[in-house]
Amino acid sequence: MGPRSRERRAGAVQSTNDSSALSKSSLAAHGYVLDPFAALLVPGTARRAPLIHRGYYVRARAVGHCVRAFLERTCAAPSALRPQILSLGAGSDSLYFRLKSAGHLAGAAVWEVDFPDVARRKAERIQDTPELCALTGPFQTRDPASALCFESVDYRLLGVDLRQLSRLDQALAAAGLNAAAPTLLLAEAVLTYLESNDAVALIAWAAQRFPDAIFVTYEQMKPHDAFGQVMQQHFRQLSSPLHGLDRFPDVEAQKHRFLQAGWTACCAVDMNEFYRCFLPSEECQRVENLEPFDEFEEWHLKCAHYFILAASRGDTLFQTLVFPPSEVFPRIDPASPSGVFPASVVTSDSKGPNLKRYGHASVLLNRNIILSAGGFGEQEGRHCRVSKFHLLSRYGDFEWKSNQICSCETGAQWDGRLYHTMTRLSDTEVLVLGGRLSPVTPALGILQLGISESKDNTTKDLNVTITKVDPEDSTLSCWRHSTTEVSYDNQKYLFVYGGRSVVEPVLSDWHFLHTGTMAWVNIPVEGEAPEGRHSHSACSWQGGALIAGGLGASEEPLSSVLFLKPISCGFLWESIIIQPPITPRYSHTAHVLNGKLLLVGGVWIHSSSVPAVTVIDLTTRLSSEYQIDTTCVPWPLMLHNHTSILLPEEQQLLLLGGGGNCFSFGTYLNPHTVTLGLSSLHAGQ
Repeated sequence: MGPRSRERRAGAVQSTNDSSALSKSSLAAHGYVLDPFAALLVPGTARRAPLIHRGYYVRARAVGHCVRAFLERTCAAPSALRPQILSLGAGSDSLYFRLKSAGHLAGAAVWEVDFPDVARRKAERIQDTPELCALTGPFQTRDPASALCFESVDYRLLGVDLRQLSRLDQALAAAGLNAAAPTLLLAEAVLTYLESNDAVALIAWAAQRFPDAIFVTYEQMKPHDAFGQVMQQHFRQLSSPLHGLDRFPDVEAQKHRFLQAGWTACCAVDMNEFYRCFLPSEECQRVENLEPFDEFEEWHLKCAHYFILAASRGDTLFQTLVFPPSEVFPRIDPASPSGVFPASVVTSDSKGPNLKRYGHASVLLNRNIILSAGGFGEQEGRHCRVSKFHLLSRYGDFEWKSNQICSCETGAQWDGRLYHTMTRLSDTEVLVLGGRLSPVTPALGILQLGISESKDNTTKDLNVTITKVDPEDSTLSCWRHSTTEVSYDNQKYLFVYGGRSVVEPVLSDWHFLHTGTMAWVNIPVEGEAPEGRHSHSACSWQGGALIAGGLGASEEPLSSVLFLKPISCGFLWESIIIQPPITPRYSHTAHVLNGKLLLVGGVWIHSSSVPAVTVIDLTTRLSSEYQIDTTCVPWPLMLHNHTSILLPEEQQLLLLGGGGNCFSFGTYLNPHTVTLGLSSLHAGQ
């Protein structure tokens, strides 16, 4: 890499600091953390989305956890040497000021290093801000040629390129850093911006230079799955690509990296495990109630792609267990795959507009027509709540064609709901239940869709008429629920279960809707009611409903499989014990095929792998795992917030839509409808 390209790359990396600083300022402004100094260190303000707030919150708490462990350990071990914190690539972070104002720096000091321009800008801002100067106390500034930009009795700010280790070493020594003292080195979202060899050299230099130290790093990982691909593409577009992820793609590889570099002990967890194991449940509940929130999939995926690591060496710090093993968050990895389902694209842009949306609902009207409605996605060149209906129509045995249509002007219009359900009543009638317009606005009322065809039965002339069945009906004000057709006393009912609402984060109640009269009725249900959940799967079986997985009250994925079993006087809740137990998951879809329950895609946090298809034999209650062969499908393919349609005669499963708002990395929508071939499952019977 030439000097000019290195300078351009350094500039791009510096811009990530500016964005991060604004996010941290917004985080404090909205009550996630107590940090009155973040806004003083960054020019301007920005209102970040709740998903961004959560991501930066868990990052702040993870780094703070390590800092606290270091200070508690060094303060409890009397030493003539002053403990010190060396923050590498510190940017506009307010760590020093937070520690100083809280009284945690008695006998300790902080050194910060970043690019010269970043360090000088921060030094100038401190000098110009009385509230910050009051904490640093008397200070000195040096001439622009000096690496030391700001100096007080317990705070040093240096401008040095971390790739220049010899200059870094000299500058730190000249600034009074004592390499023999207990030292905490912080690299918060820093190492992946360095070329892989530069990062390895920095880790090894730290191990050689500091005999009694902890090195803490917070970084990205898991580059190869769908979310990881979107994450990498985002940073490439910012001209600051992530380095080293191919060589060190997961927690185990990262730990090995530090041990090989000379660190004698190492522990690491991903952010899902940190959030579950190292934060009090009361604090998690406080954070979860700060803002309306409905992006659970992206929150868990973001946390799965970042880790916090602490490597240690030396007499004082070697035994410091920053992340002791926990039984609260067990790893539940799926069994080895029993087979493979090949995936292929069934629609392309040449055959009409593709369904690019998530949070929608889909229904098979007849063997040849699939109707999808609602959700958030792409419409007329922009991302929005989708108002047009999507039709996928079969021509011949294997050809499918896409088309988008609007509702008839004479009837009601689509209200923009998502996370609703759609149920086929007949070839020409579909019922829409629940959904939301925003995380604080439920979509009220039942909608009935009437589909009329032209005489020549072409999809171009299909019409959808929307009728509000009972605009005043407020029985359902939920979303992320399920609707399943069940039978009782030779009558058909829709069983509506679970979900969430504006008031309740999860619902455990249920309702029965008689499809003939469109009236809500009471039917006795015996047995122990299952815990509340949303984003679960549900499908009809033997006149009842199979419920699997979901997200529980504490935003914890569930593994339970339940059967609402028909009995003479109503229904009975029955728990189905699966062996081996399935990995807890949610935001998946499910179907029953030849006595087997298929759980398709979804999100889980207890395994480092990616959910594919879990197959449960409903007779033996044994589970097995099937991989999805995506060789013939454009990558990435995100299997959450999608819908799926089973074609049992063809032994195929169609996957429609899916994706989501991938943290700050942008919205990703699966570009194609995909089919899974299930013949290998049929052959294995």
